[in-house]
Amino acid sequence: MPALTGQVRSIDINDEMKKSYLDYAMSVIVGRALPDVRDGLKPVHRRILYAMHTLGVTPDKPHRKSAYIVGEVMAKYHPHGDAAIYDTLVRLAQDFASRYPLVDGHGNFGSVDGDAPAAMRYTEARLAKIATEMLADIDKETVNFAPNYDESEKEPVILPSRIPNLLVNGSAGIAVGMATNIPPHNLTEVIDGIVRMIDHPEIGVDDLIKIIHGPDFPTGAIIMGRDGIRSAYKTGRGTVKVRARAEITDNGKKTSIIVTEIPYQVNKARLIEKIAELVKDKKIDGISDLRDESDRHGMRIVIELRRDAKPKVILNQLYKHTQMQDTFGIIMLALVDGQPKILNLKEVLYHYLEHQKEIIIRRTRYDLRKAEERAHIVEGLRIALANLDEVIKIIRGSKTVDEARNGLMDRFGLSEKQAQAILDMRLHRLTGLERDKLEAEYKDLIKKIEYYRAVLADEKMVLAIIKEEILEVKKKYGDKRRTIISDEDTDFEEADLIPEADVVVTITNQGYIKRMPLDTYRSQRRGGRGIHAMGVKEDDFLRHLFIATTHHYFLFFTNKGKVYRLKGYEIPESGRQARGTAIVNLLYIEKDEFITTVIPIREFVPDYYLLMATRRGIIKKTPLSEYGYSRRDGIIALNLDEGDELVNVLLTESNGEIIIGTRQGMAIRFAEDDVRSTGRVSRGVKGISLRGNDRVVSMDRVRDDSDLLVVTSKGYGKRTRLSEYRAQSRGGIGLINIRCTERNGYVVSLQVVKPEEEVMMISAEGIMIRLKADDISLIGRATQGVLLMKLSEGDHVVAVARVISGDE
Repeated sequence: MPALTGQVRSIDINDEMKKSYLDYAMSVIVGRALPDVRDGLKPVHRRILYAMHTLGVTPDKPHRKSAYIVGEVMAKYHPHGDAAIYDTLVRLAQDFASRYPLVDGHGNFGSVDGDAPAAMRYTEARLAKIATEMLADIDKETVNFAPNYDESEKEPVILPSRIPNLLVNGSAGIAVGMATNIPPHNLTEVIDGIVRMIDHPEIGVDDLIKIIHGPDFPTGAIIMGRDGIRSAYKTGRGTVKVRARAEITDNGKKTSIIVTEIPYQVNKARLIEKIAELVKDKKIDGISDLRDESDRHGMRIVIELRRDAKPKVILNQLYKHTQMQDTFGIIMLALVDGQPKILNLKEVLYHYLEHQKEIIIRRTRYDLRKAEERAHIVEGLRIALANLDEVIKIIRGSKTVDEARNGLMDRFGLSEKQAQAILDMRLHRLTGLERDKLEAEYKDLIKKIEYYRAVLADEKMVLAIIKEEILEVKKKYGDKRRTIISDEDTDFEEADLIPEADVVVTITNQGYIKRMPLDTYRSQRRGGRGIHAMGVKEDDFLRHLFIATTHHYFLFFTNKGKVYRLKGYEIPESGRQARGTAIVNLLYIEKDEFITTVIPIREFVPDYYLLMATRRGIIKKTPLSEYGYSRRDGIIALNLDEGDELVNVLLTESNGEIIIGTRQGMAIRFAEDDVRSTGRVSRGVKGISLRGNDRVVSMDRVRDDSDLLVVTSKGYGKRTRLSEYRAQSRGGIGLINIRCTERNGYVVSLQVVKPEEEVMMISAEGIMIRLKADDISLIGRATQGVLLMKLSEGDHVVAVARVISGDE
């Protein structure tokens, strides 16, 4: 057995793994996954376009089989699988994938539904017209060439790329440890931005954004908001939300949502399947039919709705739960001098311009060299024509071509090329007309040489050429923007996704809150037993009940004079027997703080006020607009005296009268104008003077054609004409409202009601009854009232609320 030769070296496997993996990572980054900032292409795209160029598969020639093109690329330039090459070729031809397709495909190249393209043996392709701009002047030594994988051919390192392809068609790729995701843009806007940058090199990103407004996707759709665009253009990273273009239509018989454009890279068939699943799972309710009516004229998804459905709500649900609204994460990462770099908008345009400068300079040098070489030849021909007889004599007297060439060179001081050109000259060039043409050509060459030298000596002329050429590209291929950019924010509130409905909201003494549909409770007759509104623990009872809608704001006022805010949808819905959710899980209230009043409002409109009453008879009026913002830990509603508490709050227009009731049966009525408006953190003024240990229990606004409903703790109550309560000055002791005795108990609530309205009463044990105001006896002011609700031993009324409509 022969002895082994060579050396054995010890290598640390950690070092070897690091080195090998780094080599692999850089190979993927540079040679496969990331585009070059100059032409916006990855190697495989560049090789496909160059192979089609060399094959002559140009726009003015017939289409060729895709398999023929793929074979050429694989054989000469790209030693990888044919499937990878064909997939790239297909994407270059898809008008829903590329904003400006570089390949003109013929046959089935797939669809926006995710249908696979036909096999490469069936499809045909050729370069698109715009692709010729990517390869323009490539034969004029404008770019460097490098050996292919087996050094049998040469391939371009970069393409001249007269169009700013990186931005225009975008790019996506995942390398090792990094990724790029550059969206497509509108060619017209990008070229306008480049022209502005040529004219004003100092231009900033903020000014460029005014010209290049944002991505322009081949599938159109709507970009929601501009913050993500600004971030991407300034930092190289950003996120844009893209929403399908949809229209709500109503032909009198049916209401439908018509979708005509969807976000970029969204599969239409899967989108429709997802909508169908949501309808089947009842996550979206109100859709009666779903069909795809798309054809060669464009996309059309029809979503038919039930008559009782809320079209806007369903559309928002579709945006929320499907890819009808999608996110595009922008990462503007590209290779700069072979190194991956995240670029802002100006840097992308800068590197493109620098590339174009180099292309123009190299092309001009090539043209200059060719012009000088031709001028050199023409100069020799002119000498020959000027000395024609002697030239002919030298040629005729020479035995060989070499002897003739040398003779001409020696006699007239010509170069070898000039002498050879004279020998190769045809006899027809001796005519007078041909002589004139030669003189004209010489003069033209001299002008061109002067021009080329001037270009190479002046960067402004180079930029002027770039400007002229890209404006010509704009004229040929520029088009209108497809993607709309909306200033509307895309952050959905739950209210946008929830149909508006009347609800009952209850809060217990221990702070449990819930909402229930209003129709849970049917109207009953006076004196009825009622039904359980909710389950409560033995030591807990209900304190608050109010009626509003899921779209109302709820202002929670606490005994400490603070206000918190929720929306109706944020209050968890529970069953009738459920206890609800602890309010401390929804509001950041303190341990010794509890809710005294809740006001449902539509919006914080001007000219409305919040009128507040405290237990000690202090009243304050503040514009509603001062409560239009909130913090998680609440804001101050009013400043309270030590030992005082906030009892009640009303929403008013400050143009009427209010009435305040006390625990011991007193009431005072006065004009709201008697209370001057003060700031949010003020104290207020005296509303009623209290005697003994009496305290304020309720306050309400006087309304026309209404009565005053008073309810006591033992279930008694009465209606009294408001006319029996004369208006007084603010701060007095008021009038007797109801006589409080052992039989009827103390006053719990004072409500202004109309006969056709309904009220709800609730007891400490959770018993609720709904009454029509007209069923409650209408009796005098200084009486004890009649029984409204039968109560168990030890039970007592804790809250009364007037049932209001959603509009109110």
